[in-house]
Amino acid sequence: MSTIRITKQFNFETGHALYGYDGKCKNVHGHSYKLSVTVSGEPIQDNTNVKFGMVIDFGDLKKIVNEEIVDLFDHATVFNKNTPHIELAKELKDRGHHVILVDYQPTSEMMVIDFAEKIKTRLPKNIKLHSIKLQETDTSFAEWFASENS
Repeated sequence: MSTIRITKQFNFETGHALYGYDGKCKNVHGHSYKLSVTVSGEPIQDNTNVKFGMVIDFGDLKKIVNEEIVDLFDHATVFNKNTPHIELAKELKDRGHHVILVDYQPTSEMMVIDFAEKIKTRLPKNIKLHSIKLQETDTSFAEWFASENS
């Protein structure tokens, strides 16, 4: 049987600031992120299975990624909780804003590492996370590949 890769794409809006950065991104700003999640596996061969011929139902993959990433990060502001941005985060939370505090600098590079870990734990055993691409602008993106991170 052949191993097949399938990809599902997602969009979400997220704000962030990079504490200690020496450029404009030290300021709070946002991106219209495009996330591509690619998984691999063998299509189901059991013709009595309602998912016959699928590696994973796109709807099942969508549910995982939405629950772990999109629903949490969409229209949120992300800060590294190990910096003085914690004070800004508290002020925003007190004013009713959706704030996420993470253990890392919220760059696209670090976000794809975080997202990969979250997605991997939710996939069925026979499905492997192949790659993630997080695009923050039309010309800038970060990628994570399982083959380089095993």
